[in-house]
Amino acid sequence: MKRLTLLAGVVAAIVSTALPASAADYVFDIKGQHASIGFRVKHLGYSWLTGRFDKFDGTFSYDPANPAASKVSVEIDTASISSNHAERDKHLRGPDYLDSEAYPKATFVSTEVIPEGDNKAKIKGNFTLRGVTKEVVLDMERMGGGPDPWGGQRMGFTGTAKLTIADFGFKKQLGPASTEAELFLDVEGVQK
Repeated sequence: MKRLTLLAGVVAAIVSTALPASAADYVFDIKGQHASIGFRVKHLGYSWLTGRFDKFDGTFSYDPANPAASKVSVEIDTASISSNHAERDKHLRGPDYLDSEAYPKATFVSTEVIPEGDNKAKIKGNFTLRGVTKEVVLDMERMGGGPDPWGGQRMGFTGTAKLTIADFGFKKQLGPASTEAELFLDVEGVQK
């Protein structure tokens, strides 16, 4: 009888390790701020204007057995822009650029995930800024995942996207070389 019980335990262990991992839902670790959204845009073609958004939130689902079924949703508080210069930030929040009073949120919602080899994917989605929605592609890479010291599960990604500034109705430019903005997303998610 002991032998049969031991055999059943071994078979159960083999079956459980052979089963594919299932999809899991994650929330951005905003509490511990293990996430960031940054940007850069050329200034007059001479240098980079860099900055970040201090307030944002998001969720994603990820299935290692079927990465194409993954989903991402991000919401950014446009008034939280910080370029390390208070007067410029005030201008960027104003009607010439983000118009944060009229459009307090920017959002990204994925529509398709296209895996590109191990741990990389292109994530197509709808990005809405200043009331204008355009398709944007995030080039994403999975950094890793697993248990954390507090008994939870985490997963981390890094990615970039390019936006054509004129697509979103900005009233001013930073010069003729400043037609695109690059976004940088680094996120650690905590499993729900």
